[in-house]
Amino acid sequence: MKKLSFLPLLASASLFADDAAAPAAPFNFNVLIMIGAIMIFFYFILWRPEQKRRKAMEKLRTSLKKGDKVTAMGILGTIVRVQENTVILKLYDNAKVEILKAAITDVQPGSEEDAKKMDKEDI
Repeated sequence: MKKLSFLPLLASASLFADDAAAPAAPFNFNVLIMIGAIMIFFYFILWRPEQKRRKAMEKLRTSLKKGDKVTAMGILGTIVRVQENTVILKLYDNAKVEILKAAITDVQPGSEEDAKKMDKEDI
């Protein structure tokens, strides 16, 4: 029963509360400055370098030609034929594999002799 004796005290506590509302806090420009600084940080540290890297890889993938040596998902091969979205690679032991251009991670330009050699072997 002692627990119930505090109930009237808690109910009457709102009667003694101050009726005046707390004044609104002024707008803090420091928060706006911090958000701006974070956005600038993310742009120059993350987004911009990623855009440059993506454009460079796209340019590299569009300039593929016969005889180039490429790495795709850890697979090393020489390009035999370039198609719209895929390339056909000649692997070790004359095996041929078709892979997506988007999977290519590294390109070592081949010489014209390599391209001629691939033409002769492709026939």
